[in-house]
Amino acid sequence: MEATAADRRFAEEYRLAREIPRDGLTAWHAAVAAEVALAPGATVLDIGAGTGAFSTAFRDWFGVRVLAVEPAVALRELIPRTAGIEVLDGRAEALPVPDGCADAAWLASVVHHIEDLPAAARELRRALKPGAPVLIRNSFPGRCARDLRVRFFPGAERIVDGYPTVEETCAAFAAAGFARVALHAVPQESAPSLGEFADRIRRDADAKLRGLTDDEFARGMRRLRSAAAQEPGRPAVSWMDLLVLA
Repeated sequence: MEATAADRRFAEEYRLAREIPRDGLTAWHAAVAAEVALAPGATVLDIGAGTGAFSTAFRDWFGVRVLAVEPAVALRELIPRTAGIEVLDGRAEALPVPDGCADAAWLASVVHHIEDLPAAARELRRALKPGAPVLIRNSFPGRCARDLRVRFFPGAERIVDGYPTVEETCAAFAAAGFARVALHAVPQESAPSLGEFADRIRRDADAKLRGLTDDEFARGMRRLRSAAAQEPGRPAVSWMDLLVLA
């Protein structure tokens, strides 16, 4: 199946809006390293890999092999085809990988897109080596106040309230034999300035913004542009959670 021109345009917009510059991910590198010992030769499953930003980050940070699993063909086409990254067509509920093949799984902003979370948990249990962790980077209901989108677009909190909670996520994974190990809020520099962050926003490519009304979105952009004008040198720092299960 080939991506349509519209799909490719969406994928490019998604990459522009959602990929965070590598320098902005320093805290995520440290947070992951503190939770799991990944050495060259290890294998990481990147579930819902998108355009491969974290696949390449994990390869560069730890020298690991990455199995980048992404169901959307247009996004998958943008994942770099480089040594150490294998790009696979698949879903969290049906992973195209052998049993016990991975030393860790990474799910970045994907939990709320998974249709059957218990099935995905069972598949991860199958695909991971015994004791290997699941690292979930996501926004969770009740914990998203420091998300930049929620700050400037308050209606986005209503969208996040429809995501699985930490407790619901842990329960789905507990049924597959996983237990909660850690939960941390981690900062990320989404852009060097609020103005650049505003320039990169693409409403249709962002799950937290697509559900807003036109008025909510317009008011949010005015707030963001005003803040950018008042603090032109302020980096666009946002926060998301890292939930670790093993």
